[in-house]
Amino acid sequence: MAFILPQSGASHQRLWLLSGTGEGPFLATSLLGKGWHLRVSVVSEAAARVYPSHPCLEIKIGALGAGEKLKAAISSWPCRWVIDATHPFARQIHRELDQACSDLQQPLLRYWRPELAPGKAKLLPNLAALANENLEGKVLFLALGARELSKALQHSRASDHCVRLLPSPEALKTALTLGLSAEKIACLRPHQSKWAVEAALCRQWGCDVVLTRQSGGNNEAHWHELCEALNLQLLLLSRPPGTGFNIKELMTQIGQPRNCQELCKNE
Repeated sequence: MAFILPQSGASHQRLWLLSGTGEGPFLATSLLGKGWHLRVSVVSEAAARVYPSHPCLEIKIGALGAGEKLKAAISSWPCRWVIDATHPFARQIHRELDQACSDLQQPLLRYWRPELAPGKAKLLPNLAALANENLEGKVLFLALGARELSKALQHSRASDHCVRLLPSPEALKTALTLGLSAEKIACLRPHQSKWAVEAALCRQWGCDVVLTRQSGGNNEAHWHELCEALNLQLLLLSRPPGTGFNIKELMTQIGQPRNCQELCKNE
């Protein structure tokens, strides 16, 4: 498609980054360092706190919606690029952004995490395949997120289950409603480098198997290391198909703006 770029000078200095707490802070710092005026969309105040303070950075907290609501949000802040750096499993967000940006002729770039080598882990094509795993008599640690819990429990043949969830009332309520014991639920936000808590939980709960998503990045890498160290079986839910730029390619494609610092002073 031949995109029609916004005509104002300000819009050519702007980028709108949709991301989480994985690569988002690194991308934001790099783009600000190049002189871009950056808006970052995150889902929560906790996610917003990991981003740097900068005169050319604004944080937008909360869902942008879908359909016409999403198009209205994007068109209200014209920019050079919308950058989709959301989670590889955020399929709905990817589809909505593709459609909205296409309808608006708004240039869109997608960051796509490179896949990690599976190593000793076993890839599952979907959660239904969990029913084929010989988990009788074993304790399964579920690190999938609250939305996947119901289906995972439906197909699991493990004798016991424990779970790590993000610290939100909705996630905890979901786990309790599904019958998980409160003593087997850990609500915590994974740290980028310190995974002593997860290791301690695996030991305390006597885990044999870990099920998580093939998301790439630090989280998946930490699970590979932890399972190797504790001699646990690692099952990975295969990521959805997708394409995009790696970080080096993305930064090359974006390039540098003109006169952003002056723009930030004037707005």
